[in-house]
Amino acid sequence: MMLFHYLKFFFFHGIGLLAFVSLVAGGHWISLGLLAVLVIYIAGDALCGDDTTTPEFRYPTILTVQLWMALPLLCLIVFASVWSFSATDIAGFGALITELTGYDAIAARDATPFIHHISGVVLTGLMIGIIGTITGHELTHRTWDPVSMLIGRWLLAFSFDTIFSIEHVYGHHRYVSTTEDPATAPRGRNVYHHVLASTLKGNVSAWNIEQRRLRRKGHSAMSWRNAVIRGHLMSALLVAIAFAMGGVGAMVYFVACALWGKALLEIVNYMEHYGMVRHPETPVQPRHSWNTNKRISSWTMFNLTRHSHHHAQGEVPYQDLKPFPDSPMMISGYLTTIVVAMIPPLWHKLMTPKVLEWDEKYASSEERILAAQANARSGIPALMKHASQ
Repeated sequence: MMLFHYLKFFFFHGIGLLAFVSLVAGGHWISLGLLAVLVIYIAGDALCGDDTTTPEFRYPTILTVQLWMALPLLCLIVFASVWSFSATDIAGFGALITELTGYDAIAARDATPFIHHISGVVLTGLMIGIIGTITGHELTHRTWDPVSMLIGRWLLAFSFDTIFSIEHVYGHHRYVSTTEDPATAPRGRNVYHHVLASTLKGNVSAWNIEQRRLRRKGHSAMSWRNAVIRGHLMSALLVAIAFAMGGVGAMVYFVACALWGKALLEIVNYMEHYGMVRHPETPVQPRHSWNTNKRISSWTMFNLTRHSHHHAQGEVPYQDLKPFPDSPMMISGYLTTIVVAMIPPLWHKLMTPKVLEWDEKYASSEERILAAQANARSGIPALMKHASQ
C-alpha cells in the first residue's frame, strides 16, 4: 500500500504524456486531448472524493526526483506543441515519430485545422501551468537546494514568471491575505482585473525585493546578479528558440501558450486567497487560505491543494502537507474552480456565501472589522449588506 503513495504522484507525469501524444497526433486529437484533461480533472474530482491520507515517506529523494522530471517532460510537451504549428520538421522529429510508430505525424500536422491549434494553445498553456508553475512553485520554495532552485526557475521561465521565485517566496508568503499582497484578490474583484493587477504589481514587488537584497550586499540592481533580469533573459531564450524552430508564427504561438500559462497562475492566486483578510501583525494561519482535498487535483498537483498547511508552514515539502479538513474549502478541485472563477457572475454567486461564512466561522475579532470594511468596498450587494452588521 505504501508503494501506491509514491506511485500516485506519477499520475502528474501521465497527464503530461497524454498532452504530448495528443499534440503529436495532430488534428482533432489535440482537441480530444484537451477534452480528456478537462474530464479527468473536473469529473475525476467530482466523483473520486477527497484524499486526506497522511502517509510517512521514508524515501523523500524519490519524491524530489519526481519533481525534477517535470523539466524534461515540459520541454518535450512544448517542443511538440511548437513543432505542431511549424511548417518544417524540426530536427526530423516528425520523421522519427513516423519511423517508430508508423503514424504519419507530419501529414496529420499539416492537415490540422486552425481551430485545433487553438486547442493546442489552451492545452499547452495548461501544461505550462500544471507541470511548469506548480512544480516550479514547490522547487523554488527549497531555497537551500541549488539544483531544485535552478530546475524550478527554468520551469517558471516557460510562463515568463521566474519572478515568482522571488515575489512568492519572499513577498506573498509574508503579506498573504493583507492589502500589501498583490496576489490576494479583494472581495468583489473580477478575475480578469486580478490577472493584470497581480502580474504588474508582482513584478514591481519582485524587483523591489531583489533590489533590496543586492543593496545589502553592496551590488547594483542593474547587473547580472539581479535574479529578475536573469529570469527574464531565460524566458527570452525560450522565445528565441521558438522563433528558430518555426519563425514568427511559431514564436507568437509559444508566447500565446506562455501567457495563458501565466494567466492560469494568477487565476489560481485569485481563487486560493479571494476575499481573505488578515491583520498584518497576526501570524499566517491555515484559515488564511482556501483549501481543497479533492483526490485527482491532489495527486496530479503535488498536494498544492493542501494550501492551508502550505501557507502556515511554507517550508514543508509537498508530501508532508496535512489535509486540514476543517480549514476554509474551495468550491471544488483546482480545474473546476478555475473554470468557475472565469465566469464572474457564477463565481460571486458561489463564493459570496463562503466569504460570509469565513467572516463568521474563521475570522478573529480584529479580522471581522477588516472584513466589514472589505465588504463595504466590494460592490457586491450581499456583502455590502453585512458591512454594517
